[in-house]
Amino acid sequence: MAQDLTLARPVTGTPATTSPDPRRRPRRWLASTLKALAGLFFVALALFPLAWMVIAGFKTKTEVVRTPFQFFPEVWNVDNYTQILADPTFLRSLGITGFGAVLFTLLSLTVNSMAAYAFARLEFRLKRTLWVVVITTMFIPGMTILLTSFIMVTKLHMLDTLAVLVLPGAAAAIHVFFIRQFYLNIPRSLEEAALIDGCGRWGVYLRIFLPMSKAPFVVVGVTSFLTFWNSYVWPIMTITSPELYQIQQYLASFRSERSSELGMLMAGSALAAAPVVLVFLVFQRQIIANIKMAGLK
Repeated sequence: MAQDLTLARPVTGTPATTSPDPRRRPRRWLASTLKALAGLFFVALALFPLAWMVIAGFKTKTEVVRTPFQFFPEVWNVDNYTQILADPTFLRSLGITGFGAVLFTLLSLTVNSMAAYAFARLEFRLKRTLWVVVITTMFIPGMTILLTSFIMVTKLHMLDTLAVLVLPGAAAAIHVFFIRQFYLNIPRSLEEAALIDGCGRWGVYLRIFLPMSKAPFVVVGVTSFLTFWNSYVWPIMTITSPELYQIQQYLASFRSERSSELGMLMAGSALAAAPVVLVFLVFQRQIIANIKMAGLK
C-alpha cells in the first residue's frame, strides 16, 4: 500500500508548460515587419539603376536627361530597342562575347578543377612551395600586371584574336583554392576503392570528382562567365578589329561616337545586361545553397 502511495505521489520539479506572453506578439510582429520593409528598401535600392536603364530605353533623346528628373516616359516608344537590335555590329558583339564567355567558362572549369585535384590529392615534389606561389598570386592586383601581360601576348602574336581574351585569365588562383577546398572534403575511401578496382588517377578524377563537383562548378562557372562578359580594360588593350568587339567595347564606342542618342545607348545597355540577369536567375538557388554551405563549414 505504501508503495502504491509513493508511485501515486506527484513528481515535483517538472517544468510546467508556459503559455506565450501575449504582450510579446506585437513586438515580434513589429520586428518582422521592420525587417521586411528594410529588405524591400534595399532590394528596391539595388534594382533602381537597372529598372531606370530599362525604362530609359523607351524614352526619347531629350527625356533621358530631362530636368527635373522624370522616371517614366511621357510616351512609351520602342524605337530605341528596334534600332539597336537592327544594328549588325551590336548583334555581332553580343554573339562573339557570348561565344567567348562560354569558351572561357569551360576552359576555366577544366584548368582550375584539374589543378585543384592535383593540389588536393596528388603528392609530388615542391607541392607546398608551388601551392604558396599559387596562393600568392591572389594578392596581386590585376591592374599591376596589365603591361607585362600585354607585352607577353604581343610577343606570342595573340593580339586581335579571340585567344587573347580567353586564354590569359582562364587559370585563377581563387578558383583553384575554392575547388580544392571542396575536394579536400571528399572522403578518401571513395578514391581508394576506385584505385583498388583498377581505376587510374584520370579515372578517379573523371568518374568520382567531376560528378560530385556541381556545387563549386556553379559558383566558378557563373563567376567566370560574368568576368568575361563584363571585361572592358583588357579587350580595349588587345582588340582593335570591329569584328571582335566585345559588348562593353561596343557600348563605349557607341557612347563616344553617338553621344546624343542616349535612349538607344540605354536600350543597348539593358539588352547587354539581360544575359547576366538571366544567368543569375537560372543559378540563383545553387549559388545561395553554396553560400549557406560555405557558411556552415
